[in-house]
Amino acid sequence: MHLPARIWFVTGSLLGGIGVAAGAFGAHSLKDFFLENGQGANWETAVRYCLFHAVVLLVVGLASVVPAGQRSRGRLTAAGACFLAGTLIFSGLLGVLALTGLRVLGAIVPIGGALLIAGWGMLAAAGFQLASEA
Repeated sequence: MHLPARIWFVTGSLLGGIGVAAGAFGAHSLKDFFLENGQGANWETAVRYCLFHAVVLLVVGLASVVPAGQRSRGRLTAAGACFLAGTLIFSGLLGVLALTGLRVLGAIVPIGGALLIAGWGMLAAAGFQLASEA
């Protein structure tokens, strides 16, 4: 398997596991904490985006190994990198904000969101390239 495909499968799988664990932890162990500090919605958003982008990293991994995807691997790799970095920044910092209340983190979270949007754009570009190769 192509190295970037392995990276996307491994990181997507790890993010998926982290997302499920964080969701369960928030729903059970942190429920009262979030009721007191009003940060439960931020935690849920962090978990949701983590899980969505875990799945999309698996899709990037699959797309990068199909024979028709040979020429679009660069765009797929760029998409995967944007998704991974964006998820770590967006979900990670939003989760830390929910736990700590450090409002300064709210100024950095949109950088992660911008990377996620860029990842979707690169994935669309890879899709157009895949379609033109078929």
